[in-house]
This record gives sequence, structure tokens and C-alpha cells, in this order.
Amino acid sequence: MVSINRQIAEFAVNLTYDDLPEAVVKETKRFVFDSIGCALGATQTHDAKIMRDVLKVLGGESQATVMGWGDRNNIVNTAFMNALLVRGMDYNDIYWEQDPSHPSDIIPASLAVGELEGSSGKELIVSIVLAYEFEQRLCEFAFPGIRERKWHHATLTQFVSPIAAGKLLGLNVDQMVHAVGISACHNFTPGKVTAGDLTMMKNTVDPMATRSGVMAALMAKHGYEGPEEIYEGKEGFFDTFSYTGIEFKPEILTEGLGDSFRIMRCGMKAFPTEALTHSFITGTLALVTEHDIKPHEIEELTVKTVARAVDILADPTKYDPQTRETADHSLPYVVAASIVDRMVTPEQFTPERIQDPNIRALLPKIKAVADPELEKQFPAKKPCDIIIKTTDGRTLTHHVEYPIGDPRLPIPPDQLDNKFNALAKSLFSSEKLAELKEAIWNLETFASTADFMQLTVGNLA
Repeated sequence: MVSINRQIAEFAVNLTYDDLPEAVVKETKRFVFDSIGCALGATQTHDAKIMRDVLKVLGGESQATVMGWGDRNNIVNTAFMNALLVRGMDYNDIYWEQDPSHPSDIIPASLAVGELEGSSGKELIVSIVLAYEFEQRLCEFAFPGIRERKWHHATLTQFVSPIAAGKLLGLNVDQMVHAVGISACHNFTPGKVTAGDLTMMKNTVDPMATRSGVMAALMAKHGYEGPEEIYEGKEGFFDTFSYTGIEFKPEILTEGLGDSFRIMRCGMKAFPTEALTHSFITGTLALVTEHDIKPHEIEELTVKTVARAVDILADPTKYDPQTRETADHSLPYVVAASIVDRMVTPEQFTPERIQDPNIRALLPKIKAVADPELEKQFPAKKPCDIIIKTTDGRTLTHHVEYPIGDPRLPIPPDQLDNKFNALAKSLFSSEKLAELKEAIWNLETFASTADFMQLTVGNLA
């Protein structure tokens, strides 16, 4: 029997740009556009600046470009730094079925390797499509997902990042099999990074899995070998997780490959917060706007949602967030910010804003309740009910089935453009910003990824 790893490798090695429908190419460019915007915005974050200093200490051969700043480093370090930038504001894409993940965390592996190898824009697009394809399939094939057994989704990314990198390194099938086996041996990540008080590691573990994939692909290209049956073999993924009671459906990883592409099902973030909060924010904004509710008029606000949201987003630490990482994963905080500011943008997660007394005063008034009926609808829908009781005796409700940014309710082009502009404006003049945006939307016309990457460097950095 052909191993799962080999079946995936055969598809990845043989996929070409001509196999991609026009809609898939367009959607891929849309996610590249959003991801680069997120990366440029994250150059202003404290953790990204720390990591920039760390990589300067480490040094590395000048092989690839860090977005925004223009620093040069080897492809392993550059993929890591750019992935941390993409992930750094919790503003990049989201796919949540049995497990959540952010496939765009892997795009920097494609960018770094593509720059070194002189890959064309078309080749780059194929690599990114593969990243989304298998990251999303891995989010679908475990019942319940590994997150429900206290493991982080970087555990899944380690299986996929070597595929994106290996595609542009020109790995053959055997080498691709080895690359996945190498990477998937050492990035199993506990859920602690997103539980309780959150630290900078919340946004760092997935970029580390991306970095691992680039290194693994390089090792495989030079003849290093890894275990082939990393999924189904003795003490492989399935075997080591057998104690958890998870039922794996491995056919989901390989059935129908090429018939359609998972990237068409991925969501995009309208708010820089944990994915499940988007429904709460959407519903709260709708209610306070429609009824012009002022913060002092709220006696109590109840969010009915799924049990995992209550567990992740409303534990006691989330009622006293002290960091951006905890605040953007706090149900009470994001709801309170929606009420007070009537928006949720990066500005709501500055240290000063997190301590704002008007927001703080609302936190104990916000309750989270797990609703079994809503649970039945998840993950096909991302439902919640927002119930506001006002000081004058009114009870106002709003039901959300899925938030803006869901593929069934995509962010309108003008709003996506506004998001990009807001994130990139501190680094680029208006002329250079327009040039970069035009380049992204015409990515397939580039003969070299290196030429494209030069346009991601800010002229005001």
C-alpha cells in the first residue's frame, strides 16, 4: 500500500500552474495580498522587533528578503521572520473545521525559497496553493480535532511547510517524502501557548513550524532521509495520538486531490483577534449600532456560543488581560471594545487601550455561555447569540451564523484594500504602496520572486 505521505508527495510534485482554475489563482493572490499587509503592519509590534534583533545576532547568508524592513538573511531565518510578521497581529487568514489553522503562516516559506531559487510568480502561486490544500485538509481529518485534545495547530503545520518549500526547491517524490518525515518528527506543540495568560509564543510556534519545513526541505534536497510512514506507521502520528480517542479519517487527506482546491474555502480576518471572536464582534457591533447603545446603558451582555469558545476565550485570565496576546483572545475584552469604540482594529490592542477604564468597567458585565444547540451547528457554521439587557429594561438580541470574512461572507474588496493601506502606510509612500499592490494582483506575471520581494520593502522603513 502506498503511504499517505507518498500519495501527498506525488500530487505536490506533479501539480502545475496550468492545473489551477482562474478562480483559484485569483483567490491565492487575494490571500497573498492580505498576508503581506498583515506582515507590514506587524513590523511595528514589540515581539517582531525583538526577533529582528535576535536574527541580526545570529546572522546568515544574504539569500532572501524580510518584508517591510528589507533585512537579508538565509532562507530558513527569513521564512521564520516573515512568518512571524504574517502571524504577529493575529490578523491573517483562518480556517476552522475540526481544527483551526492559519495557512498563510506558510506563505513565507514559499517566498523565501522562491526568492533563492528564482522561481516565477506562477511557480510561487502553485507552492502557496499546496500549502493551503494540505493545511486545510489536516484541519478536517481528525474527529475531534487535536485542539480538543490540548494540542496546538502548529502540530499540523509541520507536515505542510516542507511541501511548500520542497515544491520550489524542485524536490522529487522521494525527497518530498523525506522532507515531510524530517519536519514532522519534532514540532508537536502543546496547547498551552493559547491557554490562560498568553505570551509572545502564541504567534511564534506556527512560524517555527514553517521554519522547520524549509530546513527539512533543504536537508532532503541534499540527501537527508526521514521516516516515510510518519502518519500511519508504528509510533507515527495516528499511533502516538491513539490514547486521545481521536478518530482519524486519512482518506480526507488524499481523496479528490485536484478536483477542487481548499483555498476557495478559507476565511479571512476582518478583526485582529482569535477567530471565534469574530462572530461575537460582528453581532455586538450590529446591536450597538442598530440601537445606538452607549456603554453606560448596558446592565449585562451574554454571549451564547460553542463550548470551546467559552473554554479558550472566557477563562478567568481573560477578564483581566494584561497583554495584547491575551486581550485578542479574550471574549469579554473584544466585546467590550466593540461597545466602547464601535470598532476592533489594531488600535484596540495597545497597552494603553487594554487598560482603558471604560472598557475595563464592562468586562464583569459580559458573560459567556455554552449553548448545545449552537454546538450542533459548528463547524459548518460559526454561530453565536448576543443578548444585551439594558439599564432601562430592554432585552436586545442578535443571531450570527458566520462573521464577515467567512468565505460565505467575504470581506468586500474596498474593505480589504482599506485594511492593507492601514497596515502598510507607515512604511510606504503612496506611490510605492500603489506599486506593491499592483504587483501582488499581477503576481503570475513575475519572472522572478526576487524581483517581487524587492517591492515588499518599504521606502519609509
